[in-house]
Parts: sequence; structure tokens; C-alpha cells
Amino acid sequence: MPGQSALLFKHRKYAKRMFNNWNIAFWEYEFFAPYWLLLLLFIPFMWWYSINSDKKTPGNFKFSRTTSDQEALGDNNTKYLRWIVVSSYSFVACMLIFALARPFNQRLDDDLDYDLHSGIDIVMALDISSSMLARDFSPNRLEVAKKVAKQFVEGRKGDRIGLVVYEGEAFTACPATLDYSLLTSQIDQLQSGMLKPGTAIGVGLGTAVTRLRSDSLQSKVIILLTDGVSVHSEITPETAAQLAKAKGIKVYTIGVGSEGTAPYPEMTPFGVRYVDMPVEIDEVTLRNIAQITGGKYFRATDEASLRSIYKEIDLLEKRAFEALNVNHELPAMPLPFLSWALVIGIVAWSIQLLYFRTNG
Repeated sequence: MPGQSALLFKHRKYAKRMFNNWNIAFWEYEFFAPYWLLLLLFIPFMWWYSINSDKKTPGNFKFSRTTSDQEALGDNNTKYLRWIVVSSYSFVACMLIFALARPFNQRLDDDLDYDLHSGIDIVMALDISSSMLARDFSPNRLEVAKKVAKQFVEGRKGDRIGLVVYEGEAFTACPATLDYSLLTSQIDQLQSGMLKPGTAIGVGLGTAVTRLRSDSLQSKVIILLTDGVSVHSEITPETAAQLAKAKGIKVYTIGVGSEGTAPYPEMTPFGVRYVDMPVEIDEVTLRNIAQITGGKYFRATDEASLRSIYKEIDLLEKRAFEALNVNHELPAMPLPFLSWALVIGIVAWSIQLLYFRTNG
């Protein structure tokens, strides 16, 4: 039956996708939950302690063979086998930690299963620098920007939307996805101070450009929001805009901040205080970015105007695009790490079982 054939085709393609994960180099992975990687700091200490503890009775292991066999093998081989077992278990622990960090990879193959959806590819590039804590918006610019961005995401349908955040450097908080619940949860977790201080608009825009596939035919859009003046960085906003233009990406820029002055946070020996300072937005640069890429520049002076700007962008013409049909419940790709952990764990356990027995 046609339905059964389609289902079989889908599962065969999904199996191929899982197989292709083995061809991805380790450094090509990114992580949804990178904080788990902090556990890796403990692995060298655990390895060193296991290798060096109780040296007089190597590894708390004794040979299960005869005394003559033990003497033939010698102490050096005993220590060597102990090193293999301890190192193998340390490797297993590393693989499990990588799996906990929920690895993913953006690389796509032409053979994968695609479904046709109506929509566009969007990446939101959000400034989270300390100036976004200014209180000319209630409670501050960043919280309002997060709230309106979430409303924008929840109002879209069939679009792949990603999130890049930037200060003095940029970070991909969420790759372009149809999983809006994942995206909004990442928006909720944003806070100022996550990255190096500054407002590197060029780096933020350049990172957003790399998150959009250049080989796709669908409309590609970046919504860049900032409240400041771009600082010197390795890539200028104009250069990043030219890269976006070359990839057919339209950039909508939004300058956030009231007219005149605004209360900005300032650190003092007694804590944080708010000082009225002039609102400075690099509107010339933002207009240039929009003009180069065929987008549009907007100025949001309060929450209502920011919401209306997103509503205008929400009216973008929808086009057909191919969206990867990924299991909603499994956005990460931990299988290669878990498989290596299983294989090496079995090898280490077999060595321990065949050659050693625990002191009892």
C-alpha cells in the first residue's frame, strides 16, 4: 500500500541518517546542554587517583590464573593491564558525559528524508549586552525583547527558526528548528553577561549568516536586534551584510531604545545603581545592513512599537521550503557517543573479568 511504502521509506532514510552520524568528526558537534561538559574536569583526577592508589597491590586486582602464570606475566604487564582498564573506564565516562550534553550537528545530506512545508528560514540575532538591562522598557529592554520574540515564534507556523545571541562575541543558542518549544525555552534562559562584554554587531550577524543553509531554495531572513553602537571586531557589520547578500539572506534590523536618555545599570562598590545616560544606537550601520541585504530598518522606542515591528515582519511572504523531518522527541544525536561507551565498556569489563578478580 502507498502509505506503508512511504512509512518504510521514511524509516530507511532515518536509519541512514543515524548511520551518517558516525561520519561526523567530533569537533563538528555542538551541544544543547554544554554545562554537562564541566564534569570532564574531574576525569583526569579520577584517572590519576585510580592509577596511583594502592601501588603495592596493583589496582586492587589479583590474577585469577595460577601463581606460575602470574609470575610469567610479570608486574609490568599487570600495571599495563591496569592502565588499559582504568583508561577505558575513563573513556566510557567521557562518552557518557558527551551524550548527557545532548550533541547535535547541522550538516545535512541530500539523501535524508525531507517533507515539504510552507514557510521560511529565520534566525533571530539578539543583543544581550549589559546595556540591554536599561530600564526605559519595563522591566528592562532584554526581558521585553525576549517576551516579544517568544510571541513572534509562537505565532509562526511551518518556519524553521533559530537563535543567535551576541555581546562582544556570538553564540548559537538554538539552531534553526521547527521545535518551537525548544526554541522558546532557550529564549527564557537568556541573560546578560553570558559572553564577553561588548556589542559586536558584525560578529552577531556573521554568526547568524552561518546558521542558514546556502543551498536551500526557501526565503532566508535574519532579524537583528540591538540597542547600541558596534564595537571593533574581526568582522565589520558591512562585511557581514555583504556575506548575507551573497547567500540571498534578507536582514531586518531593529534598534531598541527610547529617545533622549535612559537609566543604564552601573556597578559600584555598593552594588548596581542606575544612571541616566544618552541613548546611542548606531542607526546608520543598521540602515546600511538593511539596505545592502534588501531588508528594512525599524526603531522600537517602547514595548508596543517593538511588538508592532515583529507583527510587520510576521507578514513576510511564505514560500515552500524543505524541512528536515526529525523526531520531535530526539533533537540531539547521542548515539555515536553511547555506542562507543558501550563497546569500550564491554572491552574493559572483559579484560577485568578474564585477568583480574576483586580483592575480597
